[in-house]
Amino acid sequence: MLIYIYLIAITAEAMSGALAAGRRNMDLFGVSLIAFLTALGGGTVRDIMLGNFPISWTQHPPYIYLTIGAGLTTMLVARVMHRLHRLFLVLDAMGLIAFTIIGCNVALGLGYSLPVVVMSGITTGIFGGILRDVLCNRTPQVLRHELYASVSLLVALLYLLLCDLGVDENINMLASFAVGLSIRLAAIRWHWSLPVFSYSPERWRS
Repeated sequence: MLIYIYLIAITAEAMSGALAAGRRNMDLFGVSLIAFLTALGGGTVRDIMLGNFPISWTQHPPYIYLTIGAGLTTMLVARVMHRLHRLFLVLDAMGLIAFTIIGCNVALGLGYSLPVVVMSGITTGIFGGILRDVLCNRTPQVLRHELYASVSLLVALLYLLLCDLGVDENINMLASFAVGLSIRLAAIRWHWSLPVFSYSPERWRS
């Protein structure tokens, strides 16, 4: 199940990257690059951090065709993309959870300690979006809008807790997905977010 959700997720992320590139008036190469990095950047950064070589997508060339193809296809259907906004939010939430669980599993398989496993899950979940926003010259959305990175953290902790309790893997994934998806969609619906730190030297001097 996880692999199918992963494929859907990287396709949706690639399309979101293409839309971000379009807002910056990028050419075909720019759209393709941003789509690719948005979809597969999180896993790439994770593998480099953990010393997990070869990097996962280098062993699966179809992922490259899928993400770049999704990005270029977005250019052709851009006129109707606004109608699919809600669907994209759900797919993005599912992708966040899938990426987080995959990241945790990779670190667990390499024998890393709990804090590293959690950070591996979060990095896989959010770093593609961070790369997209940095390259498009905007503050990463995952750090300033509704609960997003926090959802990844909660999913990672829940998944690892259920693993430690010996819960069946399929039940664990279903529970993690249900909880993570519910929190993310609720955060979007009711605009839940963490407290914001706003610093202005002028204000503090007055």
